[in-house]
Amino acid sequence: MSHLHDGEFDTVVVGRTRAADGVDFFELGGVDGAALPAWTPGSHIDVVLPSGDERQYSLSGRADAPTWRLGVLRETAGRGGSAWVHDSVAVGDTLRVRGPRNHFAFTPTPGSRYLFLAGGIGITPIAPMVAAAAAAGADFTVAYLGRSRSTMALAAELERDYPGHVSIHAADEGARLDLAALFASLDPGTTIYCCGPTRLIDAVESALESSDHHLHVERFAARALETPLLDEPFEVELAFTGTTLTVPPGRSILDVVEESGVLVLSSCQEGTCGTCETQVISGEVDHRDSILTPEERADNTVMYICVSRAACPRLVLEL
Repeated sequence: MSHLHDGEFDTVVVGRTRAADGVDFFELGGVDGAALPAWTPGSHIDVVLPSGDERQYSLSGRADAPTWRLGVLRETAGRGGSAWVHDSVAVGDTLRVRGPRNHFAFTPTPGSRYLFLAGGIGITPIAPMVAAAAAAGADFTVAYLGRSRSTMALAAELERDYPGHVSIHAADEGARLDLAALFASLDPGTTIYCCGPTRLIDAVESALESSDHHLHVERFAARALETPLLDEPFEVELAFTGTTLTVPPGRSILDVVEESGVLVLSSCQEGTCGTCETQVISGEVDHRDSILTPEERADNTVMYICVSRAACPRLVLEL
């Protein structure tokens, strides 16, 4: 969990290439040659649309490069952000962004073994992790799933750069991945990083429910929200001012805090981007986000106030 850079700033589109069917890579540089903030594998940025809405896109490519690379899938059934990027953003244009942030961080550890699982556009945050693992001499394998090779950005590059480490599972070739067999073949304690469609992540989480493997996931779509643990009003104390607010059922902490006049950075409003991360001083949290691992939820040190709620009558937050 880390916030590397929270301010909005302009970038310049210095390159655009077709990466796969429906996927384009956009290369961003600093305005007038200014250096862009540093990032680490797993990072994403917020792209600010003309409407003021924001969309999150993972950074891909080399973390030490002077430019940033975004892989953007045109989502025909999406909310319009990716369509705008594909239809309106050209080389030479200015793109307003915020970040980078990293809630899917990867740092290779000597002697550890890694499995990288990517589905479709989920390869964009995974590819820099693979490069970091290879550079560190780590033991790793990559399983990349997609409808067809023509829709799978970076498939050829991964096979070329990491021979013997990468398996491509294209559905139209009949090469579907048997998750149970894959996980059964792993060494005990393997760390797994997975990014892709909800159905893939749900299947992976279910298959690993009782295993000793360490799983880290990044979701592009939020988990389905269940009934809150405490479906009644609760109090939130803002530690910086001592103000106490009441959050009723059906309203988010974020909404109530902002209504009181406190500025909180936020973006997705659905617990996937991590922008509204807030430190918890006291109280038990009903974590409803799609970011934190079970271990991080148990730590109870941060919460995402756009969706998460109290599991007790009163929370004290660092706001």
